[in-house]
Amino acid sequence: MSSPVEFLELLAREAAAVEFEGPLVAARAAGLPAERLAELEQAKVVALRVRALLERRRRREIELSGLYDTASDLAGLRDLDDVLRAIVHRARILLGTDVAYMTLNDDERGDTYMRVTDGSISARFQRLRLEMGDGLGGLVAQTGTPYVTSNYQEDDRFKHTGEIDGGVGEEGLVAILGVPLRLGSSVIGVLYAANRSARPFAREEVSLLVSLAAHAAVAIDTARLLAETRSALAELSAANSTIRAHSSSVERAAAAHDRMTALVLRGGGVEDVAAAVTDVLGGALLALDAEGRQLARVGQIAEPDRADMVEAVAASRTEGRSVRRGPLWYAAVVAGAENLGALVLRPDGELVDADQRILERAALVTALLLLFRRTVAEAEGRVRGELLDDLIARPLRDADALRNRARRLGVDLDAPHVLVAVGDDAIAATGSARQRVLSWATTYASTRGGLAAARDGRVVLMLPGRDAGGSARAVARDLSRVTGRPVTAGASGPSSGPASLATTFAEAERCLTALGALGRSGQGASTAELGFVGLLLGAVGDSGDRDVARFLTTTVGPVVDYDARRGTALVKTLEAYFGVGGSLARAAELLHVHVNTVTQRLERVGQLLGADWQKPERALEVQLALRLHRLRTSTG
Repeated sequence: MSSPVEFLELLAREAAAVEFEGPLVAARAAGLPAERLAELEQAKVVALRVRALLERRRRREIELSGLYDTASDLAGLRDLDDVLRAIVHRARILLGTDVAYMTLNDDERGDTYMRVTDGSISARFQRLRLEMGDGLGGLVAQTGTPYVTSNYQEDDRFKHTGEIDGGVGEEGLVAILGVPLRLGSSVIGVLYAANRSARPFAREEVSLLVSLAAHAAVAIDTARLLAETRSALAELSAANSTIRAHSSSVERAAAAHDRMTALVLRGGGVEDVAAAVTDVLGGALLALDAEGRQLARVGQIAEPDRADMVEAVAASRTEGRSVRRGPLWYAAVVAGAENLGALVLRPDGELVDADQRILERAALVTALLLLFRRTVAEAEGRVRGELLDDLIARPLRDADALRNRARRLGVDLDAPHVLVAVGDDAIAATGSARQRVLSWATTYASTRGGLAAARDGRVVLMLPGRDAGGSARAVARDLSRVTGRPVTAGASGPSSGPASLATTFAEAERCLTALGALGRSGQGASTAELGFVGLLLGAVGDSGDRDVARFLTTTVGPVVDYDARRGTALVKTLEAYFGVGGSLARAAELLHVHVNTVTQRLERVGQLLGADWQKPERALEVQLALRLHRLRTSTG
């Protein structure tokens, strides 16, 4: 009697699928009831599913075994042609197709050509070349995507050409599967499996051919590398002395790498990097910043010619490696696109490639150290700038809290300090120039135990000491060198304690304004050094302003009023006359008018101020009043 056990026996002996109908046929002949037949039908379905699963697994085992055998075979091959033929032959065997073949991309011609075939009988087919995008193979080569067709000639997804269709037709191919040969992100060719009759390719077969193509690409690259290695070995065998020198240089490179890594970890500086390079390579080294200023120097090495250095550093930055100019080697110190400086090495002997890598690695470490130093400086600068901004603001906040913040930065607010205000002439229109000036001021102040901040478009520095004028001149001089343009700096002080700093800053700003009004742009001075005008600065804007106004009205008021009513230039003429030492001819030349015009204007001044206005006492007061008038006009 038929039972489900019979299906297990069929599975055990790997019977054909048609044999699984036998138990049902026997059951129907025996007249078994319907429920028994249904049970057998269900058992048959399950058995066929199990058989299909076993068949798929067996097929997968065969494929994996084939892939393993392929990898083993390819590993033993050394000649590229042998590798390619083995790949194509194994593809044909594993997929059970009539033909298998491979095309490789020709980078020079920009197309793909037939390289190896297995099972092909057409000479025309074996000579085919496909433009990128033409036919199934050209499309795979162009897109890097597998394509399959059960009937190529009737498939309108592909760009058919007479040459390709003629070759395919002569070979008699109908069903074609093509997968890309990938090497990294590049497609180097296409691997195909094809039948001379219509045949759908299952997903598993596509995956199998993709796996074979992956092995093929690696094998092709391995064969290429092997050929290159053989060539390299031949060259190396003829240069044994070079190998020994290289081995020594590699040891130096490893030692240099370890040393530079250690100094970065322990917080070393550019000086330590320079010492490490010269210890390993010998010679002397100069480390420069982006402006050509010295960061470190080890050994006897002269400053290189500026033009030569600029050209060499630009070449190093472009090429991404060190360059040689005469006896010197240059390595650009860069971070991304930003130029941070250069290392200039004068070695004792010749540098091999590994030695150059040491220099280049030192440049990279130097860039990291400079970036880290700048980041720390910027963070500290922000903290210092915020503190100074709070100190010169009104109303003053908690003085004790400000003292504590300053103490943590190493600043004693109760010690004497001067305030220096830098004029707008130091800051160009671009934001990068403003940041550069502020960065310089922050470094300048912090190295002297002071503070710096940007306020209302200007830069202000708080520096320890009592010499306000000397500090202003030093700031104007040094910052002029940095910016390449004259810089004006006004200072006031000394003052002690948080409460007095806001007033001192206001006086420094007025001093800065006065320098411009007095024609002293590009200079540095303090309030105390401006003489009578300096004494009046403290009164401008305060209760003393009434006395200043009274002095101006009494001394030059009639002349100022006359110019205002008539639109004349008597004040300008007086300034020019006193400015050239009382020479009518030189004043006329300066004003671009005739001498008679100057004479007539001065006669009018005499009528307005009185005949004695040129006597020494009156003349001094008139000159002071003119300067103060200009100051009030510029600040008002």
